[in-house]
Amino acid sequence: MRCTLKNYALSMCLFVFLFVMIGGGFHLGPGGALLGAISGTPLVIFACNRWYCAQVQPRQPGREESGRLPLQVRNQ
Repeated sequence: MRCTLKNYALSMCLFVFLFVMIGGGFHLGPGGALLGAISGTPLVIFACNRWYCAQVQPRQPGREESGRLPLQVRNQ
């Protein structure tokens, strides 16, 4: 529950940030800034998730010295 609430709050903060930056940077009206923020928020979240998953790669079990299995990080 806490993780889900955190994800929604971060998404809303990103939406507001994009709304202000797109609206002010491109000198758009409120409707254009809203449309840009609505379309930009999912794209930024998708790009960050792809970048994060590419950075987190499990180690090969043969190279572990302790004999334990490597940690795997996965978004649910």
